[in-house]
Amino acid sequence: MYEFISGPLALISFAIFFVGIITRIVWYVKGLDWRLDRVAYTEKLGAGITGAARSLFHWLLPFNRTTANHPVFMAVTYLFHICLVIASIFLVAHVVLIEESWSISWITIPDYIADYMTLAVIAAGIFFLIRRLTDPNVKILTTASDYIVLAIALAPFITGYIAYHQWMDYKFWLIVHILCGEIMLIAIPFTKLSHFFLFFCSRIQLGMDYGIKRGGAKGRGIAW
Repeated sequence: MYEFISGPLALISFAIFFVGIITRIVWYVKGLDWRLDRVAYTEKLGAGITGAARSLFHWLLPFNRTTANHPVFMAVTYLFHICLVIASIFLVAHVVLIEESWSISWITIPDYIADYMTLAVIAAGIFFLIRRLTDPNVKILTTASDYIVLAIALAPFITGYIAYHQWMDYKFWLIVHILCGEIMLIAIPFTKLSHFFLFFCSRIQLGMDYGIKRGGAKGRGIAW
């Protein structure tokens, strides 16, 4: 069972993940009406690139003019995403698994740091859940799929934490952890989790739009 889940099923999950991401990005780009903008984008490409860079920089900061009214939410959101990405990609066990499967390796972080980041992700996820259950403005917009997506995002970290600390049957929780990770990979292109890469597409496109058409690269009054 372990050999299948960590071998062929992992390959299938990564294949769906990468093909799904590429497909969504292609759909996004094809959905833009470039015919109306090709002259402006051709003549002012430099301004567009500058605008895109400024837009990304602005929105990748934990606090900016746009998010100043929600400092606690933005701090938790920033911590959640940073810890989720770093712990997933640079955990020693994950890198070793990738190296054994595909002979690819990169730097890792100490296990104790990954442990703290895992707890941060879980705590932030609980914060998001409580917020959806108690904040009227958020609750009215929340659907069942939002809870499912949150569960999909948290499950690999909860099961991984249990497996790493060997609180119960290690082999069982390791298998569950790998399955949860693969479910998350498969779900990313097809759910709201796709925002992790579509965010960059939309910020680049909007930044280029402001930079080329509206002088956003130099303007200071636009809340990027």
